[in-house]
Amino acid sequence: MGEKNIKTQKSTTEETKERKDSARNYHVAKRPDGKWQVKFAKGEKAIKLFDTQTDAIAYAKKLAQNQYGCISIHKKDGKLRKQKY
Repeated sequence: MGEKNIKTQKSTTEETKERKDSARNYHVAKRPDGKWQVKFAKGEKAIKLFDTQTDAIAYAKKLAQNQYGCISIHKKDGKLRKQKY
């Protein structure tokens, strides 16, 4: 009976590790056209555009929560404001 519990714990641990390894990092940054974008780290295309940073952050939070990811928020000048949000 003890072996079965160990196997269950191991698979749960492995599952958690896989989730962390596949976690997505989303960036919220301002574009030259004045819109705020949400995109993947190292991604070229925006996932979605917003008029305000607040709306972009709220959307990125939902994505990160669903994908076990995190958010990096940039200031208007492009420098990081907050990382691993």
